[in-house]
Amino acid sequence: MKGAAQYREVQRSAANEVIAQHSDLVRRIAHHLAARLPASVEVDDLIQAGMMGLIEASRSYDADQGASFETYASIRIRGSMIDEIRRGDWVPRSVHRRARDAAATIRRLEQSSGRAASATEVAAAMEMPLPEYLRLMEDAARGQVLSLESRIEDQGELDTVAQGGPTPQQVLERSEFGRELGKAIGHLPEREQLVLSLYYEQELNLKEIGAVLGVSESRVCQIHGQAVLRLRGRLKVFEAVDAGLEE
Repeated sequence: MKGAAQYREVQRSAANEVIAQHSDLVRRIAHHLAARLPASVEVDDLIQAGMMGLIEASRSYDADQGASFETYASIRIRGSMIDEIRRGDWVPRSVHRRARDAAATIRRLEQSSGRAASATEVAAAMEMPLPEYLRLMEDAARGQVLSLESRIEDQGELDTVAQGGPTPQQVLERSEFGRELGKAIGHLPEREQLVLSLYYEQELNLKEIGAVLGVSESRVCQIHGQAVLRLRGRLKVFEAVDAGLEE
């Protein structure tokens, strides 16, 4: 019993240290996200959810996977914030449905070719005009298609936040998801990695990122969206769910 108590104390101390070192990151992301959401969304609620995402990120981060901790943690923090407000219905469900279709197409193309699928290839495989697919990439960047609660809700299960907390199985899923996410980020095309780093880690806006890359804001949004769709397509945790939803 004494050993267990000591272990819990070490865990608490580690969590407190992570929060102390990266609390400013959580606050920046909360304000960054709140500016794009309805006024009814409280920044303090986002910060509280983000702190939980930060702790989860610290537990599941693996430096060997290629993503920096701040980039990895920023995505997990933002995901936790969006999980918290998903019931607000600020992202149309059609965005999630179309994003699932695109991610499944990317998965199929990349598994077949062994390389990153281009936007032109994905659009052709979906029998969708390229401009329409580019708009879908922008929608994916504004939505959240990497959320575990989004995945659970897609399966028709109850929202874990509403139940007061995740089950042990869902905690395990989060840990596995975190490891997969870090690995997948590290294997994105270089430009997509850069956009994620500048957006989530450096907190640059689309205009600023566009200036760095020498492209328009719209193009940055598309690159961001393509990265999001590619990540979902490569994460095994979504594969069985997406396949079931396509039947």
